[in-house]
Amino acid sequence: MGGGDEEEIRGNKKITVGVCVMEKKVFSAPMGQILDRLKAFGEFEVIYFGDKVILEEPIESWPICDCLIAFYSSGYPLEKAEAYAALRKPFLVNELDPQHLLHDRRKVYERLEEFGIPVPRYALVNREEPYQDLDYFIEEEDYVEVHGNRFWKPFVEKPVDGDNHSIMIYYPSSAGGGMKKLFRKVGNRSSEFHPEVRRVRREGSYIYEEFMPTGGTDVKVYTVGPEYAHAEARKSPVVDGVVMRNTDGKEVRYPVLLTPNEKQMARDVCIAFRQAVCGFDLLRSDGCSYVCDVNGWSFVKNSHKYYDDAACVLRKMFLDAKAPHLSSAIPPTLPWKVNEPVQPSEGLTRQGSGIIGTFGQSEELRCVIVVIRHGDRTPKQKVKLKVTEEKLLNLMLKYNGGRPRSETKLKSAVQLQDLLDATRMLVPRYRPGRGSDSEAEDIEHAEKLRQVKAVLEEGGHFSGIYRKVQLKPLKWVKVPKSNGEGEEERPVEALMVLKYGGVLTHAGRKQAEELGRYFRNNMYPGEGTGLLRLHSTYRHDLKIYSSDEGRVQMSAAAFAKGLLDLEGQLTPILVSLVSKDSSMLDGLDNASIEMEEAKARLNEIITSGARKIHSNGTSKCPWMTDGAGLPSNASELLPKLVTLTKKVTEQVRLLAKDEDETLTEASPYDVIPPYDQAKALGKTNIDIDRIAAGLPCGSEGFLLMYARWRKLERDLYNERKERFDITQIPDVYDSCKYDLLHNAHLNLKGLDELFKVAQLLADGVIPNEYGINPKQKLKIGSKIARRLLGKVLIDLRNTREEALNVAELKSNQDKCSKSTKNGKDDKDSAPKFFINGDDTRRSSTTSEISMDQEDDDDKETKYRLDPKYANVRTPERHVRTRLYFTSESHIHSLMNVLRYCNLDESLQGEDSLICQTALKRLYKTKELDYMSYIVIRMFENTEVALEDPKRFRIELTFSRGADLSPLEMNDSKAASLHQEHTLPIMGPERLQELGSYLTLEKMEKMIRPFAMPAEDFPPPATPAGFSGYFSKSAGVLERLVNLWPFHKNAAHTNGK
Repeated sequence: MGGGDEEEIRGNKKITVGVCVMEKKVFSAPMGQILDRLKAFGEFEVIYFGDKVILEEPIESWPICDCLIAFYSSGYPLEKAEAYAALRKPFLVNELDPQHLLHDRRKVYERLEEFGIPVPRYALVNREEPYQDLDYFIEEEDYVEVHGNRFWKPFVEKPVDGDNHSIMIYYPSSAGGGMKKLFRKVGNRSSEFHPEVRRVRREGSYIYEEFMPTGGTDVKVYTVGPEYAHAEARKSPVVDGVVMRNTDGKEVRYPVLLTPNEKQMARDVCIAFRQAVCGFDLLRSDGCSYVCDVNGWSFVKNSHKYYDDAACVLRKMFLDAKAPHLSSAIPPTLPWKVNEPVQPSEGLTRQGSGIIGTFGQSEELRCVIVVIRHGDRTPKQKVKLKVTEEKLLNLMLKYNGGRPRSETKLKSAVQLQDLLDATRMLVPRYRPGRGSDSEAEDIEHAEKLRQVKAVLEEGGHFSGIYRKVQLKPLKWVKVPKSNGEGEEERPVEALMVLKYGGVLTHAGRKQAEELGRYFRNNMYPGEGTGLLRLHSTYRHDLKIYSSDEGRVQMSAAAFAKGLLDLEGQLTPILVSLVSKDSSMLDGLDNASIEMEEAKARLNEIITSGARKIHSNGTSKCPWMTDGAGLPSNASELLPKLVTLTKKVTEQVRLLAKDEDETLTEASPYDVIPPYDQAKALGKTNIDIDRIAAGLPCGSEGFLLMYARWRKLERDLYNERKERFDITQIPDVYDSCKYDLLHNAHLNLKGLDELFKVAQLLADGVIPNEYGINPKQKLKIGSKIARRLLGKVLIDLRNTREEALNVAELKSNQDKCSKSTKNGKDDKDSAPKFFINGDDTRRSSTTSEISMDQEDDDDKETKYRLDPKYANVRTPERHVRTRLYFTSESHIHSLMNVLRYCNLDESLQGEDSLICQTALKRLYKTKELDYMSYIVIRMFENTEVALEDPKRFRIELTFSRGADLSPLEMNDSKAASLHQEHTLPIMGPERLQELGSYLTLEKMEKMIRPFAMPAEDFPPPATPAGFSGYFSKSAGVLERLVNLWPFHKNAAHTNGK
């Protein structure tokens, strides 16, 4: 571009973007959405060529433009477009010559292999005429052999013509044989099965390739330039050929996260075919990924987020190519969103004591590790009863393989339906009156069976995440064998334990999604609006882990939805993004003995009414005493707690009695209008109809609500033995809090007062259950969180190694660029290829046609990325996020290790990781409620030497989760939150003094004694760290750089 042109752009001449594409494609919805957004920036004029011009007019009379969007579709004159590009030399988004390759699958595979991109194992059968016999091709019943390369069925047969979509899969005779034909979607079908077809086609040339088992989903990847990729999974046509469609008739797809390896593949495909906007298909099989098809120009359908991103990336490409002097920074508010109502995204998240401190310009965020408790849930419950009924004992034998002494777990829908059928027959139709001779025990047994029936009927259908039943045999007798030979054991009594409840509520889901959104906007400095979806750019490596509990998994999925701005249901998000790791995030088994000791000591302190002050306690550190945080009048509060619990239980009993009478009059098979748990999780709002009808919120009927309170009343105080059970205090508090938030409309008298008493006691009891004093808290905490702590240290170390590798490569690259700079050196700073992702994004979209040829040659040596460094997988992928979703026990344990680690013998004399003011605040923060979290962020100071301990700084923050103040106050804000049944989440608070400097070295030293050593972890399935980044041959990289010099012009940036 000459200087005159540049002057014109400065004088506000718009950059012209030519759309030289068949009209059918121009008028597609995605193209329209993206071009409209480009126009909204006000910097571009879009010129549509139209079919008449493209097909009929000579290229000399085609409109002249600065940038050209041109791609092949049916009937398009590609050679003519190439001649136009050669004549006018516009900046090309997708180069034209390589588009010829896309019509031949052989050439596509050849090019993929040339660039080291993995493809399925395949072989070519080339025929010059139909049915030509080939000596190198052998077909047997269960395999074909090409040049001695054998493909056992199932294998895939593809025509070499890229426009022929008739692809076939042949199945082995052992599976019944036959062939499935895949084709472009027609209505609701994308494949059909032909059981009689066994022989392969011979009328043309074909590719044969291994069939890859992908678990029923295909991944489609869409790039916009080599630095941006959006991926979606859809149901694979291979499964049943039925296209899954949503209520609008659109094919169901959902965004997925690409692994670092797949992101590199996306970048390589983009570069190999020189197509900035490019779609391709990815197969994920056995932990590896393969590219099986490249489609050329493709846009995502129905994703406004993607349209925003694509418009911003294309704008940057055009500005970098034609007006590099103009800023391509993304405006804080996108022009097409100026008039949109602002989303109240922070409605539920309060700002804490300022998590995002100001840090030096030289500091960059490298790692975010968050441990998060699940969201608001229904109270967890348990029914225990001894059963002697033949039907139930037979059921136990049916599912435990007929072993009389083995216990059985019933979790699947079929098993629970069996149990429900048996229970329905056993529940007495009418209840005996008070004056009847029935024993109290029989009444109680019938009540419990009725409760089991009500729990099983709740929801209208079964989902094992929410209900499980254990049957344990207790007594046996010897009976003669059925064949008359000898005797065998038979159980005559068993213990049935039904666990239910603990389900994420609509409020819990809303809290998790809101918190995810808050993190997206506040945890990543410099990310602006997070516009380029973090999971689509190459700078971000995200993994989400969850424990085995349904409520924890669903919280993780809802958080991911908010964090990544995803759309749609939680289930597909859960399946594709959340990994379960119960050994790391579940269970208290490792510390059960110590926790029992703590509870026994706690009981002693409360019931004796004496608070024995531990010798370590001082007025400065009140938390050092035994039983710190317990109210001094705890022994007086207990009887009050029992009285108030009885008062509430009695009110619920009357409500349940009314409900039960109406039920008894109906048939025993009629149940309360079924509450669909799966549907409920799909919503973040309340079931208004139930509330209006005066029913309890969620799926609980009055009968179950009464059972919940009655059990608490019984277990809290044993009247016969005159003994309190303090382990029930957290459960009473839990139930109170739930009903106060979700069932305020039932107006239970005394519930407010009960909440206050239960809160006082629970605030003292819960923290002390994890250790009665700091040393015991440290011991229990390190046992429960040992594996999680080990994983956190691995995350931090891996990030450090990766950052140091990148920094070394960066400094070498800087030296190279300085040594080759000539006398023309001016304001350009050294290219920042590795550190700042924004800079590389600028360089990535410049094509060699973007400047005059002389200018190009001049800058060739100066700015070309040295191939030795080009194979850093993705130099800008430089933030690692690890999210661990878990339960209350792990949050308490991790927090106790962080604040008391310096009390360990091996660390005597070291300062705590947490400052004195934060220790005081934590002492006053009794409860780590739903959605409480601990954040560990690591920053790298790029200005200090690599070996300097101050290179890596750790920042610790926490939030106590849900804010209970609306339950404690009666103002208008509290009323509105009551209406929503949803508590806001407290913002993060610092655990260190402002300006203090915790190095990674110190953090490791303090945590290592309590963490599982790295060598005890099982090896990861794919190589972690940086070692795998240097696997490609130098030859491939040389070609990669030469073919599409993306990295010229990188130095136009200032590395801000």
